[in-house]
Amino acid sequence: MKVLIHGSGHKADSWNKVITYLNNDKDLLCPNLSEILNGKEASYDNLYNSFAEYCNKIEEKIDLCGLSLGGILVLNYAIDYPDKVEKLVLIGTPHKVPKVMFSIQNIIFKFLPKKIFNTMAFNKKDTFILGKTMKDLDFSNRLQNIKCPTLVICGEKDNANLKSAHYLAENIENAKLEIMKNTGHIINEENPEELAKLLIEFLKE
Repeated sequence: MKVLIHGSGHKADSWNKVITYLNNDKDLLCPNLSEILNGKEASYDNLYNSFAEYCNKIEEKIDLCGLSLGGILVLNYAIDYPDKVEKLVLIGTPHKVPKVMFSIQNIIFKFLPKKIFNTMAFNKKDTFILGKTMKDLDFSNRLQNIKCPTLVICGEKDNANLKSAHYLAENIENAKLEIMKNTGHIINEENPEELAKLLIEFLKE
């Protein structure tokens, strides 16, 4: 079973083009994070615990792929449940939350109208709660827990996450790094065909 997890700025439909290039794989789940949360306050602990519960209900081992916030969630899960994950794909994923960048992002979000958040994973209130409860996340000292084959992907224009991509690839056992040319942070929408090719190759190895 393969599970694709979107970032905070998007919803599950951000994977639609990638899924098309994956030939509509039947063994594929692509949930909305807001639905996984099931009405709970959007703190990181609530979101992660709901995500872990979602994954643990899947009987077999799973291939996890996450982008940005989704990458943080699947990274956290692979650390906590190493025997449950068959393969791991981290896209534009920080190994620790950059506090300065998050602070700037929250200031920008504060002045955005509520309707802007309609296309994002959570509403304006929940987006702030999530950001506030994620600011101290740091997985640097726990990466050795991950034993499964891992693919780290980052766009060459994703300056905020390039350093972290190299760190993850260097500190996770059995990890390899792919830098996608002429691509930014939202790889699943900017370069879906190339991303699908990388996923197909990696997951079938």
